[in-house]
Amino acid sequence: MLTIYLVIKKRDSFIGLKPLKPKELKYTIINLGASFIKLAQVLATRADFFSQEYLDELKELHDKLPSMNKEDFEIVYNRAFKNSSFKNFDTNPIASASIGQVHIAFLENNKKVAVKLRREGIKQRVIADIKIINFFNFIFKPLFSYYTKNSIEAVIKEFSSMIKEEVSLSNELQNLKKFSKTYKNSNIKFPLPYEDLCSDDALVMSFEEGFRFDDKNNILKNNIDFKEIISILINFYTEQMLIKGYFHADPHPGNLLITKDNQIILLDFGMVKTVPNNTRIAIIELIKAANEQDYESYINASKKLGTIAYEAPTSQLAEFTSKMFEIFSNNNLNSESMQKLAFEVLESTRDLPFKLPSDAIYIIRVSAIIEGLGTTYIENFNGIKDILPILKDNLPKALGSKDSFIETIIDEFKDIPFTIKDFKSTIKKASEGELKVEISNNQLDYLRKEVTKTLKSYFLSISLMLGSIILLLIDKDYQQISVGLFIFSIIRILYK
Repeated sequence: MLTIYLVIKKRDSFIGLKPLKPKELKYTIINLGASFIKLAQVLATRADFFSQEYLDELKELHDKLPSMNKEDFEIVYNRAFKNSSFKNFDTNPIASASIGQVHIAFLENNKKVAVKLRREGIKQRVIADIKIINFFNFIFKPLFSYYTKNSIEAVIKEFSSMIKEEVSLSNELQNLKKFSKTYKNSNIKFPLPYEDLCSDDALVMSFEEGFRFDDKNNILKNNIDFKEIISILINFYTEQMLIKGYFHADPHPGNLLITKDNQIILLDFGMVKTVPNNTRIAIIELIKAANEQDYESYINASKKLGTIAYEAPTSQLAEFTSKMFEIFSNNNLNSESMQKLAFEVLESTRDLPFKLPSDAIYIIRVSAIIEGLGTTYIENFNGIKDILPILKDNLPKALGSKDSFIETIIDEFKDIPFTIKDFKSTIKKASEGELKVEISNNQLDYLRKEVTKTLKSYFLSISLMLGSIILLLIDKDYQQISVGLFIFSIIRILYK
């Protein structure tokens, strides 16, 4: 963590400690295990944070990890394919990631396929990693503020849940099938699975060819229009997160291939998430407010999303947001200057109650990865000046608009009977005194925190009161101390 902090902040040392060299950092992460590799993969896309030598090493965490040894490979292969299923199978993997490794094989009909094999014992190792992460969280939890503590627990809970699902290749098969069906008209290509050869240990798919998203040399050499590619990718993720609410949560460069005719191929469906409707609506409101530069509405939408606490000062955060937008939309600043100014502004918000709810974790992760991919090819690429305009163009569709005005009007007319029914129901409940007010999760969280704080205070005062009485019963010589404690506890209650 110290190395990552120093590299991002571009500092040579901290109290005499220097950052690890690129290779040392990579091997340290590999030795920590699959769960830590997954967390580090996001960093491997950030050309604006890391120098090229660090990026070259970190991007190997996507699909160039050490492969299984021969003994483990044979155990997994024989368990997955009890009968001879292939005309030819290359035992040397073409890609090796944290959960599994990919091999080229040929079926009896000479069809070329990609075979993903799950690492032997990976499920047990992931469970062990999660226990280690939870142990460190338990040890260091008292050092964090209420909201930081909750955010860390949300990250660990969501990450633990997702990585447990990811180690099941049967689960990935179902994700691939559903994703291919949901987004069949998205201008994105997906592998074709061979279900009869798939199991929890193996996923057999059509072999797809293209250049890795971060293969800058080949993409530029083949005159591939990267601006068109990033636009297609952002439009695709807008549809996933804001319209369909079902999204691929792991779009790192190893999972994205680009063909010579500008088509994107999406691989690896182990991390697929559903966006709850209230989260989807909050993101839409966030984008709308950002586009209109309505910073107070932006903060209110962030509160609905849950990334800012309910009681956080709206005006102060609106001012902070305005400054950040100004920095990141300035075409005259390079990425290093942007970072420097952004970190300076962030210092002023150090004590404000920011949060990281479970619903937002993978949305933020995906946003960071896509923004990182953009920095590979476009100087000063960032979410405000490059991604926001594309998101803005998708807002009407995200809000339910049809392709034509007539279709929209027809849909509105269809909804009229339901609107009238809801209105009548509301009037009836109001007249009968049964109207209810809903409180958001954010407000409940605030109330829970305040009630807990108040109860703790009263508990301490009542404990002191009881302690003073017990002390008096034990020995009357402690009368003065007992009276003092009793008066002090009364004062604590009265002036709380």
